[in-house]
Amino acid sequence: MGRKQIRAQPEQRLHFVAPIIKTARLIFGILAILQFTTVVILWIVAALRRRPDRERSFPIIDLKEVQVGENSLQLYCYGQALFDAMLDAIDGARETIYLESFIWKSDEVGQAFKDHLACKAAAGVQVYVIFDSFGNLVVPRAFKSSFHPNIHVLEYQFMRRPWHVFDPRRYALDHRKILAVDGRVGFIGGYNIGSLYATSWRDTHLRICGPAAADLAQSFADFWNRACLKGEQITRRYERQFDPLITLWGNDALRLTFPIRDMYIENIDRAEHSIWLTNAYFVPDHILLNELKAAAGRGVDVRILVPWNSNHIIVDWVSRGYFSECLRAGIRIFGYRHTMLHAKTCTIDGQWTTVGTANLDRLSSIGNFEINIEVYSPELAQQMQALFESDIADMFELTLENWHSRPLLTKLSERILAPLRFIL
Repeated sequence: MGRKQIRAQPEQRLHFVAPIIKTARLIFGILAILQFTTVVILWIVAALRRRPDRERSFPIIDLKEVQVGENSLQLYCYGQALFDAMLDAIDGARETIYLESFIWKSDEVGQAFKDHLACKAAAGVQVYVIFDSFGNLVVPRAFKSSFHPNIHVLEYQFMRRPWHVFDPRRYALDHRKILAVDGRVGFIGGYNIGSLYATSWRDTHLRICGPAAADLAQSFADFWNRACLKGEQITRRYERQFDPLITLWGNDALRLTFPIRDMYIENIDRAEHSIWLTNAYFVPDHILLNELKAAAGRGVDVRILVPWNSNHIIVDWVSRGYFSECLRAGIRIFGYRHTMLHAKTCTIDGQWTTVGTANLDRLSSIGNFEINIEVYSPELAQQMQALFESDIADMFELTLENWHSRPLLTKLSERILAPLRFIL
């Protein structure tokens, strides 16, 4: 009798656990269906929103070059002006040109960059270019394979070997945007290469003329040398120097180093007066979000500017899941409606500024290859504040009252999509 009871206990436990497992599977299945349905509906909405595709204008302010130590820095908030400056720098190259872009469109602007690079390569300048394979899936193969024969080309591919599928580090994309010329002129920021970005996107880029540009050149060379075929390494080095006013930070997925997130957290923690942050895809992890809330709690003027309708509608809706928490903490949130806002910038206390490629989401924070520069300069920070004020001049600001009054279906959709924040 005792043995029968002992044998029955595992069967009783199994009988008790089985309904729980079945219920959990049902709940997860329903959630998956709801998420899929919501995503499909939002994709349809985004597709309809893009038609007809029309060029939209947005405010542009004149920003003067500033001196920071031995370097001259120039901010760009309009793509066409940036591309003109980049092409001028390419045309003036004497030794090397390093150009890296996540997206490189096969349109008029993209072809212009190819033509200018070809002229310099034919003249004997060492020209190296990198673009991300996944980021350019829709770009015709004929465009990507028709660079001048003297140009060294690297199409970065993640998971180049079958076994890489088991290595999470190999899922990283090359999201960086760099131009370095002769180790003395450098560009860094959010702009990809293409006609769309020339006039229709609001982004931010920074030009550096001076010794700090050597860090950009070396960052490019390091990335190239690790990803290129054997025998094609870049051997030229430009002299670098420590600069307490300008520091370059790069996320390296293969080495599992992600200092850009730490840079944000450390400087947000130091803030005493203001944090004005612009980001295309605001999906912060809980530590970064708590730092922003803590800053607002100690009286810091925390403002966040995001695109209200970005080019990734799912990210928009996941991002909005944070707004109630932010507003309750005293953080001010502004929605940008002129056009697509793609900038990744922050300025703190009128002294510190960062410009770069990293979004405040999981993919940038602990995923992709990214690069940001931080600058200690009151003059540059004042320009960043002026740019931020221009961006929010006729934008709308969310309030806790009007945000809570949004439709119930909208709130429900945000809740359904909330689990996606851990993969975006």
